[in-house]
Amino acid sequence: MYTGVVIVAAGSGKRMGAGRNKLWLTIDGKSILAHTVERFATHPEVEEVVLVVSEKDEADVIAWLSKVPYRKKVSLTLGGAERQDSVRAGLAALSEQCDYVLVHDAARPFVTKQQITEIIAKVQEDEAVVMAVPVKDTIKVVNRSGIVEATPARESLWAVQTPQAFRLSLLREAHQKALLEQIHGTDCATLVEWLGFPVKILAGSYENIKITTPDDIWFGEEIMRRRRERE
Repeated sequence: MYTGVVIVAAGSGKRMGAGRNKLWLTIDGKSILAHTVERFATHPEVEEVVLVVSEKDEADVIAWLSKVPYRKKVSLTLGGAERQDSVRAGLAALSEQCDYVLVHDAARPFVTKQQITEIIAKVQEDEAVVMAVPVKDTIKVVNRSGIVEATPARESLWAVQTPQAFRLSLLREAHQKALLEQIHGTDCATLVEWLGFPVKILAGSYENIKITTPDDIWFGEEIMRRRRERE
């Protein structure tokens, strides 16, 4: 089966306060973007990678890609105003022979080769799969007045990560219908759920963090240090 990957890298990263796209910040001597793209572009079961970038980052990304050995496997497309628009642009850029797609946040550089292998196998069985981890904390549902309205059972709650994997035709259908009906979801799985299709969970890792704030850079360095020790 032909598997493609859409990596969403078109965000602004304002919460990082770095003055530029946070994806150029380094962890263990390599940019966040380089870590993430390399994970997928060097995976033997990934046929192609579409990297969705903003117009202001396009020239820098092209210059960076020209120097990497896997550049022929990676293509670029420009993102939209919102993440959902960027994902839709990435889906449109995939090759016609693509059967399945993994959608991943560029700011999650710690996904492993084994996790990618597992979700590719799983999506061929279930057609819609998201990587997630059980929440550790008690979660409260709070109204606008700051009053707790409910406390969901913790054992039923999972923190969703990426990659998320889908049969490509299914995800394209979900995005197209959402566009027509002006439905907005925080992730691809939300749109597939709205379409009425069951989405399965694949257990991920607490190391698969999204780099959002300066503290995450420190935590990322620690993740890399521990991985080197384990090797």
